[in-house]
Amino acid sequence: MKKLLFPLLFAATVLSAPAQAASGPATGKPVATKAAVETYKVQPQLSTLGWVGKKVGGQHNGTIALQSGSVQVKGNQLVGGTFVADMASIKNTDLTDADYNAKLVGHLKSDDFFGVDKYSTATFVITSIKPLKGDAAGNNATVTGNLTIKGKTNPLSFPAKVGVKNGVASASGVATIDRSKYDVKYGSTLFGAAADKAIDDNFALSFNVIAKANGVAAR
Repeated sequence: MKKLLFPLLFAATVLSAPAQAASGPATGKPVATKAAVETYKVQPQLSTLGWVGKKVGGQHNGTIALQSGSVQVKGNQLVGGTFVADMASIKNTDLTDADYNAKLVGHLKSDDFFGVDKYSTATFVITSIKPLKGDAAGNNATVTGNLTIKGKTNPLSFPAKVGVKNGVASASGVATIDRSKYDVKYGSTLFGAAADKAIDDNFALSFNVIAKANGVAAR
């Protein structure tokens, strides 16, 4: 009887093992889940854009309002974004003479520069964000994307300080833009301007952009 009982018990154990494995809790390392990509809304009232344009013997500076935008966040990393600037909002902040100020701003809005009547917005779409180490200014990423001004689109890369914390994403830095690539020709030696009256083809755009996740109060 014992000789028959042991083989039966052994067979029952082997046959029941797959069923237990299928229905019992899994053992080993847990399966890692990928972080979902979230969209944060840009907060124009908390964001700033500043410009500096240089010419022979001086420079002018001012601001542009950020109209709208969104960024894509994965975990605690910024991975993408789209930003729209209101070109009609261009202001000068270094001139105290009201008439001269108005004249300069009017010229910047004209077809000589940004053609605001026809091209009321400029856009920047991020295509990649790569880690950056050892930057003296404290930037931690190289941002690359496509900038569109006056209907012309060109790639643009610049260093920036980016971060995501508690439902708030931020990006700040300075981008150098070659205006001649965007059909902004006035005062450029590339398009016939005299050297003693030249305006630098490059202008600097400083930015501090804040975006928030849904449910995070805009303050």
